[in-house]
Amino acid sequence: MIKRFRVALLLIAVLVGGLLVGIRHYSDPVIDYPAGHPGVEVVVTIPTGASGSDVAHILAKSNVVMTWQAFFNRATVDSRSVGIQPGSHRLQTLLPARMALEQLLDRSRMVGLITITEGMRAADILKLLSKSGWSAAQLKSAYAKIQAPKGYKSPNAEGYLFPASYSFAKGTSATQVLQTMVDRFKTEAISLDLENTSTASNLTPAQVVTVASLAQAEGDPSDFAKIARVIFNRLNDGMKLQLDTTVLYALKVSGRIKVTNVDLLVSSQYNTYKNAGLPPGPIGNPGRDALLAALNPATGPWLYFITVKPGDTRFTASESEFYRWKLEYQRNYAAGAFGVSGSQP
Repeated sequence: MIKRFRVALLLIAVLVGGLLVGIRHYSDPVIDYPAGHPGVEVVVTIPTGASGSDVAHILAKSNVVMTWQAFFNRATVDSRSVGIQPGSHRLQTLLPARMALEQLLDRSRMVGLITITEGMRAADILKLLSKSGWSAAQLKSAYAKIQAPKGYKSPNAEGYLFPASYSFAKGTSATQVLQTMVDRFKTEAISLDLENTSTASNLTPAQVVTVASLAQAEGDPSDFAKIARVIFNRLNDGMKLQLDTTVLYALKVSGRIKVTNVDLLVSSQYNTYKNAGLPPGPIGNPGRDALLAALNPATGPWLYFITVKPGDTRFTASESEFYRWKLEYQRNYAAGAFGVSGSQP
């Protein structure tokens, strides 16, 4: 999350720049509380964009630390400081600066922590956020305004609301919340060198994100790279992808793993049974592992894959073998191996 605390910049640029001054002027031991005598717990809010100095002053004003200089000095020499997130934190008072930093970094102490899981669709993210203080109308309006990052041609922000844990300060708008998630995607994309690396597979950066979303939706992390390879192989051979997850996305259905013959008739660009090539955009919001798999697909001749039972996904280049496995899958499905019981839909 780029906005994950501009302390990242200021603790590196500003704080490191002021470290010698900090050591020179604030070495007096009485500026810090002693260990072992914490006080009552308070809720401290770190606003988005706060500098390292801002955080230090907020903690001192809340009596979490004795002086802002104590925390400033400690944060300067601890690289983990860049991981402090904006939002509300439950912190004890009367802490030595070292312990104050530990508590700030403790995710379990964050108030209203919102966790976006890998592969979650934008629609489900909005539903989750609606339970955390933002109205459905606010979120719908905000989502309509948020766009995919520059250089990623996509119908909307689906695929770019990066899955992670977030905490937002009171008063943060719905637009700021969603933009924070898009900004976090940008940070991850830069760290993966996604825009440059994607050219190796002759795909645009947006197409790589789409492939990642398909792999994320179709399998477990251990299979992402193989699934990505199947997608690339089918595209290269001019085969339709024929992925059930894209049909379910077109139908706006979640919680199902099977599609019916009627489902396959849905008129949508996301129906990869009817349309060749990739869908027009991601079908969910992939995490880092799925993005890595799309950038670095496994090597293999596979054209088909199927999850015969949970934890057992198989890959083959043989259509006949695939259909034998499909029969096995159908038996397992009917027996309730996938958490559903009764006959097939």
